[in-house]
Amino acid sequence: MDNRRKSPVVRCTSAEKDSVDTYGAVAYTSDYVANSREAREFENGNPIGDILENQGIRIRRRPPTGPPMHAVGPFEFRLENEGNTPRNILEKIIWDKDKEISQLKERKPLSVLNKALNHAPPVRDFVGALRASYQRTCMPALIAEVKKASPSRGVLREDFDPIQIAKAYERNGATCLSVLTDEKYFQGSFENLEAIRRVGVKCPLLCKEFIIDAWQIYYARSKGADAILLIAAVLPDLDIKYMAKICSKLGMTALVEVHDEREMDRVLSIDGIQLIGINNRNLETFEVDISNTKNLLEGKRGDTIRQRDIMVVGESGLFTPEDISYVQDAGVKAVLVGESLIKQEDPGRGIAGLFGKDISV
Repeated sequence: MDNRRKSPVVRCTSAEKDSVDTYGAVAYTSDYVANSREAREFENGNPIGDILENQGIRIRRRPPTGPPMHAVGPFEFRLENEGNTPRNILEKIIWDKDKEISQLKERKPLSVLNKALNHAPPVRDFVGALRASYQRTCMPALIAEVKKASPSRGVLREDFDPIQIAKAYERNGATCLSVLTDEKYFQGSFENLEAIRRVGVKCPLLCKEFIIDAWQIYYARSKGADAILLIAAVLPDLDIKYMAKICSKLGMTALVEVHDEREMDRVLSIDGIQLIGINNRNLETFEVDISNTKNLLEGKRGDTIRQRDIMVVGESGLFTPEDISYVQDAGVKAVLVGESLIKQEDPGRGIAGLFGKDISV
């Protein structure tokens, strides 16, 4: 028996292992993970908390001291401390997502998703579409976001029709679409993603979700997603590596999002990354500064990105043609835009205003 499969990082059930093997994803059971530096560190007694701290990850996956509600006899009382109180909105979202995914996995384990994957629509080339658009227009390819609300801004559009918005985006020059699937904080859903794919929208679809478990990738694919978002502020290197590998095996694209120099360096140390998103929004404070894109693409980092032909996506704080030009000059070849379009009376026609020209031709 291969002793490496007894590693503490192996957390699949037997059904999940079968499903992972069926679809060729490495996940927890492969030599790729078993031989990784992070896995060896864990086996050698270095707790996962130390690994996360070494990688600069401040977002905790779940409350370290348990939930704040405690029961004594017939009574419940709330005891809040640093260990069970989220330190920022992103951490709160991740804690809630962890509970949500645990419940969903019980109802739909990977063994059940197998059948859905067999009937999922074919994967479309997300990165290829972005590259073709950039070459055609000499302007950043647009990933337009189908987004009803956000934690910082509240409801962005009351008359929210995801299908009509998606069609309008495509008609007016969007190359790909980003569809919010988080329900609690963004009022999105996987039903929106599935419906947009079902009505014949040809743009490749990014599942905009807080991915913390490999199960979510399979679920997104079963709903018709062509790409998923991985957030470096939340995921350690090991997770990014095996999740990106799963995407590759499924034919999907991983958009790996970074916010600062340390995250960029971590992602650039991982082989095979094709698409990096630079989010100009600090996910802990939600403040936005588009100069963050320029700063992260200067010097050796920019040289490495160009040498590897990695495509960079500019995210957040893009409202005007001048903003688009600024990030393009910094080295961006695609942009992901939500708020500045969705709040327009006609979100599709807002694309021409964002770019300063009609990009649909």
